Amino acid sequence: MDQHEIQHTEKPSGQGEAAGNTMTQEATGGAPLDAPPFSFSQDKLQQLQQDYLAEAGDLWRQGLSIKPVTDKRFAGEAWGSNPVSSFTAAVYLLNGRTMLNMVEAIEADPKTKSRLRFAVEQWMAAASPSNSLAFNAEAQKRAIDTQGESIAKGIHNLLHDMKQGHVSMTDESAFEVGRNVATTEGAVVFENELFQLLEYKPLTAKVYERPFLLVPPCINKFYILDLQPENSLIRYANEQGHRVFVVSWRNPDESLRDCTWDQYIEDAAIQAIHTVQAISGSKQINALGFCVGGTILSTALAVLAARGEKPAASVTLLTTLLDFDDTGILDIFIDETMVKFREMQMGDGGLLPGSDLASTFSFLRPNDLVWNYVVGNYLKGETPPPFDLLYWNSDATNLPGPFYTWYLRNTYHENKLKVPGALTVCGAPIDLGAIDAPVYIYGSREDHIVPIGGAYASTQLLKGKKRFVMGASGHIAGVINPPAKNKRSHWIREDGKLPTTQPEWLAGAQEHPGSWWTDWSKWLKGHGGKQIPAPKTYGKGSAYKATEPAPGRYVKAKAKA
Repeated sequence: MDQHEIQHTEKPSGQGEAAGNTMTQEATGGAPLDAPPFSFSQDKLQQLQQDYLAEAGDLWRQGLSIKPVTDKRFAGEAWGSNPVSSFTAAVYLLNGRTMLNMVEAIEADPKTKSRLRFAVEQWMAAASPSNSLAFNAEAQKRAIDTQGESIAKGIHNLLHDMKQGHVSMTDESAFEVGRNVATTEGAVVFENELFQLLEYKPLTAKVYERPFLLVPPCINKFYILDLQPENSLIRYANEQGHRVFVVSWRNPDESLRDCTWDQYIEDAAIQAIHTVQAISGSKQINALGFCVGGTILSTALAVLAARGEKPAASVTLLTTLLDFDDTGILDIFIDETMVKFREMQMGDGGLLPGSDLASTFSFLRPNDLVWNYVVGNYLKGETPPPFDLLYWNSDATNLPGPFYTWYLRNTYHENKLKVPGALTVCGAPIDLGAIDAPVYIYGSREDHIVPIGGAYASTQLLKGKKRFVMGASGHIAGVINPPAKNKRSHWIREDGKLPTTQPEWLAGAQEHPGSWWTDWSKWLKGHGGKQIPAPKTYGKGSAYKATEPAPGRYVKAKAKA
């Protein structure tokens, strides 16, 4: 992505307009964004100027004897022993603090301030002296110590990443889907153009009579839930005695450029539910949706409810938005201009490249997920170590344009999904309140993709008996937290009350050490029904026979647009 720029046009009244926001445009695929006016408080600006001059004067007086800075980008020994680099880092940090304080001095609506803050943060991340060989003391020392070999290796890494189309976060050659990630034993028992349905081999002599269907997000690969045996939620559910089925989304190519939200609901989510019912012989199933997979699952269940079907004995929603009033940092990318641009670009057919989504999410944490690897790979000539989570993160997925634009407008922009009857999907009016099933709702405390308040809001929309649990950490680490690691904490309200807002809920919640998985497992077993002998074969008869081993070929397809 290009460096984020702000153009501020002076007006006689002292008002200004934010425009030319190239970083935000890049994150939204080049779409222009609405630019409301903003103004500065002159008193605050004068105070900022005085503070800046005072701090700059202190730095100048310290000169090359400046104290080492604490920012981790400049904390290495080489920075402290290089006075020019230390001084440059200190000046950079002063400029960055001042620019962020200028954003806080702006008088504008919250969304405009958030966009400006994001722009400044992107500029700060990109303009860091650590990103330049001329100032990065560690990279310079490494070049000297290796007699220039690190620079040659850095150029090689740069050419490699340019060829593959993204910055390497890990040694991708160390992993292969089905060989050392996504290895839980199973088989493909159904497929169509949108998904493959995987059934996993039982790990217990008996299983619960109601099968368990997992619907992952279609914007990522499902194997985040099956990275390694020791942190696999899929394997964990299997070990707890459930007959596990998983939707493995196809990575869309040009043949799926016209697929709509309705098709993903009817031909994928509903088809998966009906197929699991047919294979298991059970009228009811337990279903789990993760992230946008939870949004898709909930929409499908609402469609089925409108048709008089109640297939869910229970529903689990992990970091899922149904009420899109609080979408966190992603809100800065969404407005009418951006949505119209995307609709014009691909609403009638096309593909949203997986690289676009990957770049957007990476630049939400630019220092950790972008510039850290630029410095390591190119300036220092390092090869990033193997890390399965980052391999998954780099395994991008395309989206069909009509599906994506419907999702943008009706959820993130207009927030219609929560309004009974406001949307018609697959010919049925959508009312989430019509989903007649107990629901387990999980949100992560530090989630920047699905804010904890947004996850909690589902408790106010769904009418069944609900249990809300908050876990520590973020969008992925909070979810993938196996009990054996005994890491992090989770919070539960023993009184079961679900007040209007998440802060009110938290005020009466109790912290419990360790994983939330054990609490969820106990809850899920209560909806599993009686235990029956585990099936000896995959699928059922000739209609649903095993066609290939899990994880199947769909998940192995790389994004091509």
